[in-house]
Amino acid sequence: MESLSPNIFVSDMKATVAFYELLGFKITMSVPEEGDSLIWAMMVNGSVTMMFQTYESLADELPEISRQNGGSLLLYINLKDIRGFYDTIKDKVTILKGLETTFYGATEFSVKDNNGYVLTFAEHE
Repeated sequence: MESLSPNIFVSDMKATVAFYELLGFKITMSVPEEGDSLIWAMMVNGSVTMMFQTYESLADELPEISRQNGGSLLLYINLKDIRGFYDTIKDKVTILKGLETTFYGATEFSVKDNNGYVLTFAEHE
């Protein structure tokens, strides 16, 4: 295995793209390639790749994908300069847990994205 790129199902693609752009992600691929009616988008920030897809786009092929919120999924993202990143986004997103140093030596904070998914950002200093 070489990498993991989650494909996360969302209800509002436009709001999702806007939220992740606040975190510094950029669209690298999408379906369709142009326009506002995206059904799938790949976004990248550094070496972190995330894919987002509408529920409707796979409803017929994979009816098992029907969850309406992402509350039970936590994505753990390592980065450098966590304090600078925190200061940049803290007033633009919902902070669930502020900056803290864990017992295992990481500095972390957690946010909730617009779909209910929890993102924990960490720096192992």
